[in-house]
Amino acid sequence: MSSNPSASEPEAAAVFTRPTGHRLRTTEDFRRCYGAGYRVGNQHLLLFAAANDLEYARLGVSVSRKHGNAVKRNRKKRLIREAFRLCQHDLPALDVVVVPRQTNESTLEDYQASLRLLAQRLGRRLNRNPAGDDCA
Repeated sequence: MSSNPSASEPEAAAVFTRPTGHRLRTTEDFRRCYGAGYRVGNQHLLLFAAANDLEYARLGVSVSRKHGNAVKRNRKKRLIREAFRLCQHDLPALDVVVVPRQTNESTLEDYQASLRLLAQRLGRRLNRNPAGDDCA
């Protein structure tokens, strides 16, 4: 009987994993998101986005030194990555760079709610203008 729950646990965990390919890694990826001209924000996060041709969203995180020492910056990055991991299936297929606002009160739940709301807004904007910069 104990083998059944252990067999189902990895399947449930696999749904929320975040493969390496779901990250923005190169400077070019970040520049494309910043330069695409699509950004939205609220009191917790600022999101920059660009369309991608994939079936999933990809995340990049940028936390400046204004947020404090390395320990504080890394904590914000971990919270944002976890928020993305938990709601990645609710997000449109975009490349997103997330910049946290300088508040100490932001929690994982704040980041999750903000990420869902702002990514949906960006998705609607990009769907209205799917050609992006090609329009003159």
